[in-house]
Amino acid sequence: MRSIWRGAVSFGLVSIGVKLYSATEDKDIRFHQVHAADGGRVKYKRVCSIDGEEVEYSDIAKGYELPDGQVVILTDEDFDDLPLSTRREIEVLQFVAQDEIDPIMFEKTYYLEPDGPAARPYVLLRDALENAGQVAITKIAIRQRESLAALRVRDGVLVLHTMRWPDEIRRPDFGFLDEDISVRPQELKMAEALIGSMTGEFEPGEFTDDYREAMTALLEAKQSGGEVAQVPEVEDTGGAVVDLMSALRRSVERARGGGADDASADDASADAEPAAEASAERAPAKKAAPAKKAPAKKAAPAAKKATTAKKTAASDKPAAKKAADKPPAKRARRSA
Repeated sequence: MRSIWRGAVSFGLVSIGVKLYSATEDKDIRFHQVHAADGGRVKYKRVCSIDGEEVEYSDIAKGYELPDGQVVILTDEDFDDLPLSTRREIEVLQFVAQDEIDPIMFEKTYYLEPDGPAARPYVLLRDALENAGQVAITKIAIRQRESLAALRVRDGVLVLHTMRWPDEIRRPDFGFLDEDISVRPQELKMAEALIGSMTGEFEPGEFTDDYREAMTALLEAKQSGGEVAQVPEVEDTGGAVVDLMSALRRSVERARGGGADDASADDASADAEPAAEASAERAPAKKAAPAKKAPAKKAAPAAKKATTAKKTAASDKPAAKKAADKPPAKRARRSA
C-alpha cells in the first residue's frame, strides 16, 4: 500500500506521527468508451464554452458560480494562502460511544500506521481506546477539504472513518410519513418470527458479487472465443502538434514552389492566357525567383508539361503552334 497522507494525531499534549492509507479498494470491472467499429478509445477535449478553443490543462483554474451567473475564479496561489492546505494534524476533539454515531455519516475508511519512532504513543492511544470502548471524534484535512472523522480500533490498528457534516445529511421528505398507516398484530408477529428465523452472525465472506462474477465469466468467454479487437497502438499526439505539423508541411510546399492551392491557381491563370504568353511570362518569373535554385528547377518540369499539353490541344491553330515552338522558347529563356 502507498500512503496518501502524512501528519500527526494530536492527543492532548501527545503528538503521534502517522501515515494514512486507504483501507478499501474498488473491485468493479471498469469499461472504457470505445469506437464500436475498431475498438479505438474515445477521448474528450477540454474546450472553452465561450471561444470554442481547446484549453491546455495548465490553463485550467477552479471557478465558483454565483447565483447571478458570475464566476469567481480561484488559482493555485489562492489555495496556497489558505491554512487548510498546510494543516497536517488530526486533532482529537471528543470521545464518544460508537453506537452514538449513525452509520449514515460514515464516508471513507483509512488505516493509520505509526510513522518512525511514534510506535509507542500509537500503541498507548490504541490500547486506551480499546479498553474504554469508545471512539475519538477528530478533524482532518485531506485534498483541500476538512472532514469530521471517527477514530477507532480494528484488529490492532487505528482506523479513521471520515464523516459527513450534519448539514450534508438529507432529511427524508416522503408523503407516507404523514399518513396514519397501521398493521395488524398478527402480521407484525409473523414478520418478527421471520426475522428470528433468518437471524445469524454476520460473515462477510459468505456473500458474493454475482454481477461481477457473471461479467468476469462473460469477458473470459469472449476472450477464449476470439472476440477480441486488436487495437493498433496510436501515438498520443496533441492537437497543437498536429497543427504544427500541418503548418510545417504547408511551409515546405510553398518553399518548393507553391502548395496544391497555388498550383491550381497557376493552372487556372494559364488556361485564361494564350500558350505563347504563358510560356513567355513564366520564364522571367522563374528567373526572378529567390535564390533557392533547387525549388525553381523542380517547378520547371511541371510548367513545361502544362505548356506541352496546351500545345497538343491547340495543334489545329497555326498561330498558337508557331508561338509555342520549343526552340524559340529556349532561346528566349537563354537570352533573358
